[in-house]
Amino acid sequence: PVTGPIPATTKRMRLRFAGPCRECGVDQPAGDVAIYDKVAKNVICVACFSQLAAVSPIPPNPLEAILPVPLRASDQASDAERGVAAAVEIGVGGASARREHDRRKVKDDANVRAWEGRIRAKHPVLGGLVLAIVDEPVNANTKAWATGAHGEEIFAKFLDKLAGTGPYFLHDRRIPPGRSNIDHIVVAPTGVYVIDAKNYTGRATLDVKGGIFTPRVERLLVGGRDRTKLVDGVRRQVDKVRELLTRIGVDQDVPVHGMLCFVEGDWPLLGGSFSVGGFEVLWPKKVRKIITAAGPIDDEHLQKIHRALAAGFPPA
Repeated sequence: PVTGPIPATTKRMRLRFAGPCRECGVDQPAGDVAIYDKVAKNVICVACFSQLAAVSPIPPNPLEAILPVPLRASDQASDAERGVAAAVEIGVGGASARREHDRRKVKDDANVRAWEGRIRAKHPVLGGLVLAIVDEPVNANTKAWATGAHGEEIFAKFLDKLAGTGPYFLHDRRIPPGRSNIDHIVVAPTGVYVIDAKNYTGRATLDVKGGIFTPRVERLLVGGRDRTKLVDGVRRQVDKVRELLTRIGVDQDVPVHGMLCFVEGDWPLLGGSFSVGGFEVLWPKKVRKIITAAGPIDDEHLQKIHRALAAGFPPA
């Protein structure tokens, strides 16, 4: 079994060279995402690292343990002086949505079996034939949870391929004290990005009414349907992230951006992205171009902000 504290010198990255996991001994191919120990010069696979994170002690106030003083460019205190815990549980994209789908699916399967039982009881002779030609009841809400989880999973894998290129990621984070969550948080040299990944069909478009003599009203349409409420959801998430950064003293230094990413949407060959309510609406490759751009925030500060956000928004 994997036990013991998480090394304070680890970094999640895409491996340049193959090597065995020092915990389980399984070879980690070059190009795969794993955790590299910069001092010991060896590798820990993601599975073993998750186990290490599970058994590591959690401080009474994780946020204060990570950033007990304001984070400023002029602050030269070392990680050791701050008592910073370097381990960050990145999270699993779509994990909470997938669990909710599985929970609902168990209930739906029980309902289908009960439905089949009623059909056979009502039609002892022809019950099998009726079941063969009649579609079983489908719960659209359960299917929607599966679709949403799939979109988050796809986008998380897309982001994980960028490990080691500059930005740092967090997937499926809970917003305390409730059960609502943030799909993805990206800490990049140009700022923090709160990204809501959606797996809707149809083309996303901006509908604008008014502007000169009447108030300007913007609506987000997806496949012709009004999805403006999605923008309100991103705004609430961005506000929560800004509140946390304010508590640790970096709100003035680090801009927070909101994004709606339609991972498998219908996008035109040219153009297509737009802004609604102050937030970008775009697709994964467009996100990659933005979050990998050069910016003023150095890597040391990126890692500290990343750890603070990981503590403030635990895995959902």
